[in-house]
Amino acid sequence: MGKEIRFGIVGVGQIGKQHLANWAKIPDAKLVAACDIDVPELNRVCAEHKIPNKFTDFKELLKMDEIDAVDVCLHNNLHAPVTMAVLKAGKHAYCEKPIAGTFRDGLNMVTTAQKCKKMLHIQLSTLYSMEHKVAQRLIEGGHLGQLYHARAYGFRRRGRPFVDGYGTDKFCKKDVAAGGALFDMGVYHIGEVLHLLGNPKILSVSGATHQQLPMYEDRRKSSGFSVEEFGVGFVRLAGGITLDIEESWAQHYDGSESSKIFGSKGGLKLSPFTFFSNSGDVELSSTVDLKALDFRWHACEKDFAAYDSSQEHWLAALQGRVDLLDTAGITLNTMLISEGIYQSQKEGRELTAAEILENSKSTALKL
Repeated sequence: MGKEIRFGIVGVGQIGKQHLANWAKIPDAKLVAACDIDVPELNRVCAEHKIPNKFTDFKELLKMDEIDAVDVCLHNNLHAPVTMAVLKAGKHAYCEKPIAGTFRDGLNMVTTAQKCKKMLHIQLSTLYSMEHKVAQRLIEGGHLGQLYHARAYGFRRRGRPFVDGYGTDKFCKKDVAAGGALFDMGVYHIGEVLHLLGNPKILSVSGATHQQLPMYEDRRKSSGFSVEEFGVGFVRLAGGITLDIEESWAQHYDGSESSKIFGSKGGLKLSPFTFFSNSGDVELSSTVDLKALDFRWHACEKDFAAYDSSQEHWLAALQGRVDLLDTAGITLNTMLISEGIYQSQKEGRELTAAEILENSKSTALKL
């Protein structure tokens, strides 16, 4: 328990409701205001969560002096304008992933946070799993040796938003969502691997996107489906490290693969978690009792609970109990990779990081 942090939330739709359910479990988080343009739903959600102040214009919410931080739960091309307004209003900002619709917009967010001297945190849930925490300790302990290759992998057999029955059609529209599988799910897996690698500098990106599987034609037409269902990439990173990417909303396969990291002394498979090593000229494949580790580390290590979830970590950082993980930097690099894959698809070649940045344009929606 520490200082109470007073939050406002912008957007109480599908993602906003998930965030609200999580905030309700955190004792030091107090929701004091909410904003949404859907007035009936705003009223219902505020009544359910006992949120006293309601707004249809987020700019009015930002005028509340008692708000310490704002949770932005909007579609991708609204992240940059709303988050930057939050920061300029003197509030800390927590934003749903991905950081924005383009690298240019994400960079503007990071620069604004630095200028305003406010903390910017991006929701990246994979950093708080026990698999990730164990992998990080093994890497930091030198048990993998020199890292040289990794894979970021995400799978859905048939899970495209809206056209397969889940979520709204806004996930399918490029002018709102900016991207498909790479932005929606790929950010989790690419970001997780980048964090374990130490978020190295990106040198070049190549890749391709696809939309090949059939879908219900009425839903295709009504949604204006204009994003990818499948993306692949190859990335060259500083230090001679390579990274390959496969992310799908839909594919004819079984999802038996996993994100992984290779080093000179050992390797990691994140799901199911396995550590590969060599001892006495014997190849070993080791499993881990994650539940036992989770119990012991919670019981014995100070502030371990501050890494139980993205929102608990954000609150602990605002309270000054822990240093904030650089999720903004990680998701900004993730955006550079994803946008690089889109540009590579268009141009049919590998692009340098400098080329990707030069080609990146703002797609932020005007408010």
